[in-house]
Amino acid sequence: MSIDRSRIRVKAMLVAPNAAGTAHAVSLNAPTAENPNGYHRLIGGGVEVGETHSAAVEREVSEELAATIRDLRYLGVVENIFRIDGEVGHEIVFVYTGRLDPEPAATGATLIESDGTVVPVVWRPFDDAREQLPVYPAEVMRLLDTV
Repeated sequence: MSIDRSRIRVKAMLVAPNAAGTAHAVSLNAPTAENPNGYHRLIGGGVEVGETHSAAVEREVSEELAATIRDLRYLGVVENIFRIDGEVGHEIVFVYTGRLDPEPAATGATLIESDGTVVPVVWRPFDDAREQLPVYPAEVMRLLDTV
């Protein structure tokens, strides 16, 4: 299924720390022209018409990971303007934090996208100076300073 990038999309995403608070769950996405080694993306997705952003992040986590969110807390909003395989995308992202229940496995975890695609889930360290892959939306990392 092709994604329509001709409109600004509204998203709700989750910074989901592990029990130790050292890493957060992200999806590991396939290479693109801009990121030939792939990239990390926060868990979450689109807000549907008539749905609040808090309900959207809870629904997305349930659909993608078959999990619930404990201690859901709103962090803020970021604007994400990006390119993916040369196409410009534009998102307004409502960002939350909260613990996943159950927490994804340390290795071999996956999520299922709305089109049925299975995507690996990995734990990205909060101290990610040595991390090779970028995380999107990148602006989210500035919100973590408020946590």
